[in-house]
Amino acid sequence: MSLGYAEKLSFIEDVGKVGMTEFFDSSYVLQEKIERLAKMIQKSKHLVVFTGAGISTSCGIPDFRGPKGIWTLQREGKPLPEASLPFHRAMPSITHMALVALEKAGILKFVISQNVDGLHLRSGIPREKLAELHGNSFMEACPSCGAEYLRDFEVETIGLKETSRRCTDVKCGAKLRDTVLDWEDALPPKEMLPAEKHCRMADLLLCLGTSLQITPACNLPLKCLRGGGKIVIVNLQKTPKDKNACLVIHGFVDKVIAGVMDFLSMQIPPYVRIDLLQIIITRSLSADKKFVNWTLRVASVHALKAPLPFIKSIEVSFSDEHKYKAAVLHEQPFNLKRRTVTTEAFEILLKLNFSDGCGCLCTQINIPFGFKGLNDCSKHDKDSAIQDLREKAIQDSCCGQNVVIERKTISVPKTEFTVHAVVTNIKSFESDSLNNDVKIAKGSMNGSETSRKRSKGRKRKSRF
Repeated sequence: MSLGYAEKLSFIEDVGKVGMTEFFDSSYVLQEKIERLAKMIQKSKHLVVFTGAGISTSCGIPDFRGPKGIWTLQREGKPLPEASLPFHRAMPSITHMALVALEKAGILKFVISQNVDGLHLRSGIPREKLAELHGNSFMEACPSCGAEYLRDFEVETIGLKETSRRCTDVKCGAKLRDTVLDWEDALPPKEMLPAEKHCRMADLLLCLGTSLQITPACNLPLKCLRGGGKIVIVNLQKTPKDKNACLVIHGFVDKVIAGVMDFLSMQIPPYVRIDLLQIIITRSLSADKKFVNWTLRVASVHALKAPLPFIKSIEVSFSDEHKYKAAVLHEQPFNLKRRTVTTEAFEILLKLNFSDGCGCLCTQINIPFGFKGLNDCSKHDKDSAIQDLREKAIQDSCCGQNVVIERKTISVPKTEFTVHAVVTNIKSFESDSLNNDVKIAKGSMNGSETSRKRSKGRKRKSRF
């Protein structure tokens, strides 16, 4: 999990039991259990998955309660673990993408997550089929109209506080709030109600990477038992709910789920990350009308002052190198001001250098430039364009491709806004990797769910 997120949490002495012993089923027992789980999934009519921090440690995100978890190390007086890549660049794991395949096949009906890393949404699980009990570090919500905004940067606050941005609905405009709960915040009904509903409907409830320690979140899976449903737990540590499960598997979650998908002869789809940016060009005539004073700005689509975390620097050059001097923009906001003759037309060449965690070093965007500007005001089918871009990235097995998905102009001041979609990561899960040991990132892959105990007369938020 984000170390920044852990630091933002209010201080509390009791974070529950940490550093518990890990157990590993023998290879023979593990394979037998994997096949048993696969058959149960195959027969299920309403599969619900309940996830904890253990499904994200292979994504390079430290957990809380494992042997090398944040709170375990804090209690031992040891230095905190280092994330292997920026939190905002973490990519979904084999498990995340396998759940996407199961959902698309109509097998998986609902996902309940205790994680705030946003990887379920980023992987492709539909929002209406996901309950994020503790919020999402990359999500802002409008308290007035309920609109949600998924960001490519980590929201600066937690605890349902106001952020620096507003709702973009012209009829609303209220200040947005972060969605991540602090210790004292109650579990939100918007997430809890559908979670409870689907738990009651489940004939199979699969708990992945969660130690199921503290109420109220840990009791959600038990609701399936009243209707005859079954619970399966996959976790390296023993949990208080093991006695309620018909099957307990002690193994790495990725390896177990990869084995299940292999047994079901189902492919795990590749993960393609597409980030957005907008290029803004503003023009004005000089007093003598011989020159064009123009400004180029490369900005976030989320807000003009929002960060562009996936871009490190921008190299600007021109098709006519003899007349126009190149420039390198190192600091955000990325702005460039120039003056050119009104009669001249040329191309602005932008080389976007990506930040750490992206799958390739850079990409290039060429912008035709003239005083009259572009007359292409046609509407773009964003969804189709992004889907085509995703398919091309998979076919080429590389990132860096980009496409225009939106363009608009305003007359005063004369300004063009162009939104580009850029493939910044692609990760494939080859079929042969399903039959071999899954490569696990450094750090424990246990379920480090950090729920809070329930105080008298009030349900408090559970924590991973």
